[in-house]
Amino acid sequence: MSRTFASLGYYNYRLWFAGALVSNVGTWMQRVAQDWLVLTHLTDDSGVAVGITTALQFLPFLLLGPWAGVLADRVDQRKLLIITQSLAGALGLGLGALVLTGHAELWQVYGFAFALGVVGAIDTPARQTYVAALVPPEGLSNAVGLNATAFNGARLIGPAVAGLTVAWVGIGWVFIINGLTFIATVLSLVAMRKSELWIMDRAPREPGQVKEGLRYVRGRPEIIVVMIVVSTVAAFGLNFQMTSALMARVAFDRGPEDYGLMGSVLAIGSLAGALLAARRTRIRLRLPLGAALLFGVSSAVMASMPTFELYMLASVAVGFSALTMLTSANALIQTTTEPRMRGRVMALYSMILMGSTPIGAPIIGWIGEQAGPRWAVGVGAIAAIAVSIAATMWAVRYWNMEITYHRHRPHLEFTYPRQTLSRDDAILRLRAQSVEDASNQP
Repeated sequence: MSRTFASLGYYNYRLWFAGALVSNVGTWMQRVAQDWLVLTHLTDDSGVAVGITTALQFLPFLLLGPWAGVLADRVDQRKLLIITQSLAGALGLGLGALVLTGHAELWQVYGFAFALGVVGAIDTPARQTYVAALVPPEGLSNAVGLNATAFNGARLIGPAVAGLTVAWVGIGWVFIINGLTFIATVLSLVAMRKSELWIMDRAPREPGQVKEGLRYVRGRPEIIVVMIVVSTVAAFGLNFQMTSALMARVAFDRGPEDYGLMGSVLAIGSLAGALLAARRTRIRLRLPLGAALLFGVSSAVMASMPTFELYMLASVAVGFSALTMLTSANALIQTTTEPRMRGRVMALYSMILMGSTPIGAPIIGWIGEQAGPRWAVGVGAIAAIAVSIAATMWAVRYWNMEITYHRHRPHLEFTYPRQTLSRDDAILRLRAQSVEDASNQP
């Protein structure tokens, strides 16, 4: 089997990948349908209402993140995931029933969005770290990349299917289908061979575990840099379900089919980025920083496109750079974190990543409503460019990196000057160098 799909050689991971692909298709269908329901049926094209819905869905990540990480480090993650995936499916079925019976109101959609966010906040750190039990340690980076492939393969299919389903049979059936897709994930978890699971270190039950996770992250400046960059881009630039709805409805006067198609085209670039990420065996800090900069530039280009077709074409590069940034950041953090701390660190990462959305989504929604949807996309582009440049400049100064541009076969080379260091500086420099320059990428 090729290096890109190496993790599929493990039975338990194959089950996990298949179940995740099916449930992720449903998740993307629900995201498209939820925003379209709020935008066109429950409000009069209100970007603010869509932004509030998105914010409520991600607010629990900000509120519950650290404790969800402790839970993921303590308990049997497989059992926890069976519970959370079952609850997510039940919420999808409940919202679908409300819509189909004609009783759905905006406040109810807000409530379901928040409840789904609570389940997601508990589910995410367990789901992200459980993959380490399905493959050997040296295959973790590949497994993380393939997880992103499943997520974005579903993103390629889900929005298009949702758009067609909304047009053919109505919004309510999209939520019902999403609820049913979680059965695939639950069945895959139940069918796994326990004897083939890799043993993961469990954190003992003791006081101060949340603080211990915070102290660990404070001692890892490269993780802090990644979290700042990713959270800023996520807050202002990764609001695709909202900005695409506004662009389709307001800027291009299109219907639900074209809105779904926009999400699928965006996912073409994301899928390409995921497949490339799965080939990498070692992630360096410059990859998420460079991808964030590329995201900002490509988003600015996309926002300026005058026609629907050109907008969709430009979105391929946006999807590629966004996925490269997210996957490389996730892999860098997971592969460089101590196993016993991984749940708490990934929970903090998810809290920063997802928790930034409640801050950014209403702002971007308001900008889209007041200044137009193009500015909603443009503000995200500006934020991504600014934070990626600032983070790179900080890394150059903090780690005394030297950046050399080569015109022949253009690329940037990152090097560290040789000089006498104190013991603490040497430890910090070696840690940074192990992340930044440990090996050449294929």
